[in-house]
Amino acid sequence: MDKHKKPEIWKRHLVERGPDLTILQVRFDWLRHPRSQKELKRLVLEANDWVNIVATTPENEVVVVKQFRFGIEKITTETPGGMIDHGEDSQLAAIRELKEETGYTSSEWHYLGSVEPNPAIFNNICHFWHARNARQTEEMHPEEEEDIVVATLTLDEIRNEIQAGHLRHSLVLLALTKVFDLWNGKV
Repeated sequence: MDKHKKPEIWKRHLVERGPDLTILQVRFDWLRHPRSQKELKRLVLEANDWVNIVATTPENEVVVVKQFRFGIEKITTETPGGMIDHGEDSQLAAIRELKEETGYTSSEWHYLGSVEPNPAIFNNICHFWHARNARQTEEMHPEEEEDIVVATLTLDEIRNEIQAGHLRHSLVLLALTKVFDLWNGKV
């Protein structure tokens, strides 16, 4: 095994548009396999970049949202987040999403980095932000199709939610680990 060898870039020969799914655009790329030269059709889901916010109160509690998730047909506990609008930067999206979903605001924002949610099929990035000393200063304004309950949880309560299986969203867990040591304790 040659640890210095790099895979080759696959050459795209054709782009075929699939259905527009409102929050996603389906695309099929026809690519040539670099070794076999065989043409393969691959699915790409085009999505706006996402933002995920770890908002902590002055008491160091975490602002969470509880909502029904259609994909798993369960109520989950998550940190606030959502899609970044076209032309919007990730911090402005974080400020907007936190305010819309929870009514919380903060003047202390810290960028925590970004990840590729699933580069095998998605073309987007998820940005993480920490809103320190967040306070509920406004009314919630969730989108029409959202039904959200807002709560604040201590770190031990977050760990309990993870243990109970209510907080399993991988991007939420990753965002929280950028602020807290989740695994040192009950989990």
